[in-house]
Amino acid sequence: MSSLPEASSVLAVCAHPDDESFGLGAALAAFAARGTPTAVLCLTHGAASALGTGHGDLHQIRAAELAAAAAELGVGDVELLDYPDGALAREPAELLSGHVQQAAARANAGLLLVFDEGGITGHPDHRQATRAASLFARRARLPVLAWAVEQRVAATLNLEFGTSFVGRAADQIDCSVELDRQRQLSAITCHASQAQDNPVLWRRLELQGNREVFRWLDRAGETGAHDWTRPARHRERDAQHGAVRAAPGRGPDRDRDHPERHDR
Repeated sequence: MSSLPEASSVLAVCAHPDDESFGLGAALAAFAARGTPTAVLCLTHGAASALGTGHGDLHQIRAAELAAAAAELGVGDVELLDYPDGALAREPAELLSGHVQQAAARANAGLLLVFDEGGITGHPDHRQATRAASLFARRARLPVLAWAVEQRVAATLNLEFGTSFVGRAADQIDCSVELDRQRQLSAITCHASQAQDNPVLWRRLELQGNREVFRWLDRAGETGAHDWTRPARHRERDAQHGAVRAAPGRGPDRDRDHPERHDR
């Protein structure tokens, strides 16, 4: 596949503010340019980052950065939750999937966009966000498209920076697309606290050029035979009835020793 799939609307599910731009930005901008409605669900404020600590209260700063970046990408709706950054994997995936369900109902989502199962950088928060999205998608029979990095890109970054990127071989990639990065780069600049002093990010983008690759984690919705095709008012009612409710987590875990922190 040499183009992004058609979708009635797209919900991106990610762990940290900046994931929607650093990782998913080119795809979200391309969907928006096509006229496809897009939304973002972000599960943490990213307050445990080792980057940008001199900028002030990261909890507030990164929320504002996310809002500005989403506007640059043409994202129509953003929901930012407050689960603990660096400890998302400790939260039950079923609990998190309830939030995905509610966000998908609001967005009338026909496709979920996530990080690859390895979390791209190996970050446990990334992996848990994808796990929660996939758990809901299996119930709703929605397709899940995962942003990935090529094996050669991951290998180069790991060699040069000692990072833990998880790359994919050619036979594991379902979609390879040339995308315009202009709006993504504009969105990245909105995340000033994380984009500055971040050589891994800029090196990754250099290695990728304008090429992005994706994998299908679940193709269920491609046939259209999922219950997400029912009227939006019915799905909204079901989401309110069936979603797991809980107050978002507090007290971010400030584990600053992740080698992946430079590209999160």
